[in-house]
Amino acid sequence: MVEAPADVLPDEGSRSRALGPDGRQARITELVLSSGSVSAQELAETFAVSVMTIHRDLDELQRQGVLRKARGVATAQPSGIFESNAEFRAKANVEAKREIARHACRHVEPGMSVLLDDSTTATQMLPHLATLAPLTVATNYLTALGELARLRDVQVVALGGHYDARHDSFLGTTCVETIRSMRFDVAFVSTSAVAEGYAFHQEDGIVAVKREMVAVAARTHLLIDHSKLTRSALHRLLPLHRFASVIVDPATPARDLAVLRENDVRVEVAGRES
Repeated sequence: MVEAPADVLPDEGSRSRALGPDGRQARITELVLSSGSVSAQELAETFAVSVMTIHRDLDELQRQGVLRKARGVATAQPSGIFESNAEFRAKANVEAKREIARHACRHVEPGMSVLLDDSTTATQMLPHLATLAPLTVATNYLTALGELARLRDVQVVALGGHYDARHDSFLGTTCVETIRSMRFDVAFVSTSAVAEGYAFHQEDGIVAVKREMVAVAARTHLLIDHSKLTRSALHRLLPLHRFASVIVDPATPARDLAVLRENDVRVEVAGRES
């Protein structure tokens, strides 16, 4: 049984039921995002409600895109058609993302215009950008915009559009048109999966934004931790040779590095000399 939130104890079933659907769904979200996956049966026991009630909650949370249901389990883990929300992704493979981000900053020089996508990997570059100022940095990721605004000598460009709460970013036609109106020295993007010489993502709307980012940058670097090399996703983004380099973390298996290089890809392993 999953550990209950602090105010939901096993002998407090009446208090659990008193939360109501909205309160219960908020607590379910917290549990799933923190643990990755929780069964409907465990949630029913934790909140002292029926499994049917939990399934209704999970259906609603799945409709909102917070999580997905799979064989009686609520999970925040990605699938070929489901991308985890920003809160869950920000907690996943953090050290690998930090190493990739530190390495990626080797491609940034003072005076550059830099484009970052809404990936939690590119966001790990932010702590290092202050030492590379002056810079102009644009992004569609709301969390990153707040952090960038606090950096000295960094001009911030917000790429607006339709706000998507699940990704904490701005997407849609307005965002694409805004990107299309500019040109950047360098862009850094990530995606959900890499296979057979291509980058993939689960959502066509995000594919459209990332493709435009690549199109308007003189050079684009793809930031991919090793977990992305064993996943699948529905929509093909771009061939890997369209990127100036693919930057991976040191934990990437040698066999995966070999496969990447077979596709005429410049591969950089974070922390190593290129």
